[in-house]
Order: sequence, then C-alpha cells, then structure tokens
Amino acid sequence: QAQLTEYGGGSVQAGNSLTLSCVDSGNLFNRDGFGWFRQAPGKEREFVAAIGWTGRTNYADSMKDRVTISRDNAKNTVYLQMNSLTFEDTAVYYCAARPGFCSYNRYAYDYWGQGTQVTVSS
Repeated sequence: QAQLTEYGGGSVQAGNSLTLSCVDSGNLFNRDGFGWFRQAPGKEREFVAAIGWTGRTNYADSMKDRVTISRDNAKNTVYLQMNSLTFEDTAVYYCAARPGFCSYNRYAYDYWGQGTQVTVSS
C-alpha cells in the first residue's frame, strides 16, 4: 500500500522553475508506477506526467517540453521538474500511485497524496 506525500509547492514567478517531490512511505515503491496530475480552480484534474516501475515515462502533450518526471528508488521518491512556469500552471499538484506500469488515466491510480499548491505570479 502506498502512502504519498507531496513536497515542493509554493509561490514562484513566471519563467522560473520548480521541482516537486512525492515521497512514498509504503513498502512497494519499486514495483509501483506513479503519476503527477494537477487541478486548477474550477477545472478537471488533468494528467501531467507519469513514470512506470521500469522507468518508462509518459507526458501530457501540452507539457512534455517543459517537465521531467524521474524516480529515485533508493529514496522512495518521485520528482516532477517544471520549467518556464506560467500563470496557467497555477494549480494543486497531486501525486498518485498504482501497481506496475504508469498511466495518463487518473482513474487507473489507487493511491493519492493530499496535493501541493503551486502558484505562479507574473
């Protein structure tokens, strides 16, 4: 069972970069796939990036040029590096986990963190 906690959110100026972390305190990290999603006020939760247990990655087309997802199995941590942030990136960012491969589909994930707020100001 995964227990996820996100870190790294905050306020940042447009054009800057930010790296989010997701720590999994469960005991099956190496076998799990992870996804990052985000939800802006009044909008649906949307896919950002995902990484499977093999390290295979998947990115939303709208963000693939600006974000990088990675994992450190020794630290039970998944990272999301975001570059060239804009106001439209303002949202709550969530980490999610599921067994095995990763997915862009939020309904494929079994476990979710509480989310971390990212606010981008111009």
